[in-house]
Amino acid sequence: MEVIRGPVAKRDIDQMAENLFHECLRILGGLRRLVEYGRLTWLPSLAEAAYVILLKEEMLKTSREIAETLGITEQTVKNILRSDVEAVRRYLEGEMEKVDEHIAGGIAKMAYEKMKRERGVFIKEGELEALGVGWAMDVIKRLRDATFPLNPEELRERLKGVRIDGGSAEELVERLEKPIESMEELLRELRRLAEDR
Repeated sequence: MEVIRGPVAKRDIDQMAENLFHECLRILGGLRRLVEYGRLTWLPSLAEAAYVILLKEEMLKTSREIAETLGITEQTVKNILRSDVEAVRRYLEGEMEKVDEHIAGGIAKMAYEKMKRERGVFIKEGELEALGVGWAMDVIKRLRDATFPLNPEELRERLKGVRIDGGSAEELVERLEKPIESMEELLRELRRLAEDR
């Protein structure tokens, strides 16, 4: 089931574009790799492509609106949006010597798809609190570097001081009967245990 959502607030686009730009660099092997291959001239195009993709996908803008917003031609916007991700991927992997695609556009599209898969839904901590699940962010932060599966003893230690619906996370973890295999499973179990309390 796909969740249909409205456009992202304008103030969030700059941060998202920066994150997308960094993901583009990761796809290319990092900034050092660009320096080594003499591709520093790609940086402005990657930044531009990141904004184009986000303005189209997140703000639902037309090609003309994007061109006006960024001060570029509408044709450049269309080239970025039409870039063939698979052709660009084959070019980057050395399977093709030349590609007739907007390379930065293809890279930005790859990065956007990856971020979208990993990101899920973009939601702020305050919004989580308003929904009554701010505790989930605390749990995620505490376990960011954890390697699953985790046994209840490890979880109890890491979640010391976290409050879930007015109670202690440690008390809930005491009721776990087996190691937890993933973050998703942990959050689901904590919610279930908190509701049963």
